[in-house]
Order: sequence, then structure tokens, then C-alpha cells
Amino acid sequence: MSQLIMTILNWFAGMGYIGVLLGLMVEIIPSELVLGYGGYLVGQGKMNFWGAVLAGVVGGTIAQLFLYWAGYFGGRPFLLKYGKYILIKEKHIVMAEEWFHRYGVGVVFTARFIPVVRHAISIPAGIARMSVWKFIFYTVAALIPWTILFLTLGRILGENWQQISEITSPYLIPVAGFSFVLIILYIIWKKKSTPPIVTVKKMGRFSEK
Repeated sequence: MSQLIMTILNWFAGMGYIGVLLGLMVEIIPSELVLGYGGYLVGQGKMNFWGAVLAGVVGGTIAQLFLYWAGYFGGRPFLLKYGKYILIKEKHIVMAEEWFHRYGVGVVFTARFIPVVRHAISIPAGIARMSVWKFIFYTVAALIPWTILFLTLGRILGENWQQISEITSPYLIPVAGFSFVLIILYIIWKKKSTPPIVTVKKMGRFSEK
């Protein structure tokens, strides 16, 4: 791991829970590393586990709200022009848009576990004017298990927490597959729960004699 990343992580660690929140909010370091280091600090007794979970979920949600509002107010042209400054490329936006329009709002939850689209999915949600409260609900629901997982792994790995990306990468594919299955089940459920549209022909008026 580069010295720069360790310097930034140590700087965040010096701020305690606020540091975890900021580390996930500004998204300059992958969330896996921020949470892994946070888990290591929990194991060292420097943080409370559930306090770190709360800070991680809040920080991650704020980060996604930034992208949501960028899509909501700035639209696609704004993200295409300035997305590169927050590591969002055009191909990420295109893929996220395809997923969002194909699978609906439920993808905001499941896509959080899938590489590439898990951050970019917030952009089409904003562009589509998805309800902000529904967006927050799906985002928080996904971030809770994600945060708990990496904090736990960081605590278990201890001094080897820096290996968290290498250790978890083989498991991301089955998790992504499971998330994709959830998307399909959501689509099936949505279709079954949607009442059929009944077309009623307009009847002419009978004239009274």
C-alpha cells in the first residue's frame, strides 16, 4: 500500500469516528480500505464497533447523495464533464443508466454489491428524479451489511488488514451473482404485483325517445 494512502488513513484515524465518516464521504480511498482500517482500530480498542458502523453508514450515504444530487440538478451533461474529477467515467454512467432503466429503483440496493456500478448507480437515480427518501432507504439498507462486513474483516485480520482487498476479491463475484438474482426476483415480484391495465371502450350515449 502506498505511503500516501497510509498517511491519509492515519489522518482520518486521528479524528476517530468523524475520520471514518469523512473517509467514506469524500471517497478518495476505496471504502474497503477505510472500513478495513477502521475494523483494525476497533480491534485495538480505539473505536467502538457500532459507533464505527454508524459513522461508516452515514459517511457512505452522504457520498452517494452527492452523486444523486449531481444527477438530479446537473443531469447527464454535468456528470460527463466533471465526473472524471470524482473517478466517474462515461462508461460507468452508461452502464449504471442501463442497469437502472432495465431493473428499476430496486437496483439502487443490489448494485451496491457489484463492482463498477455500485457508486455510479446513484447518478441515474438522480437524473430519473427518484424519490430521495426511497433512494436513502435502499442505500442505507445496502450499506449496513457492507460496512459491518469490512469492519469485521478488518478486526479479524488485525495487523494484516491491508490484505483485505485481496482476501475479499474472490468473494465479490458470488456476492455480485447473488445481487443479480435479487434483481431478477425483484422484477418478477414487481410484475406480479402490478395489476393488469384494463382498457375500457368509450360507450356512446343512447338517445331517449
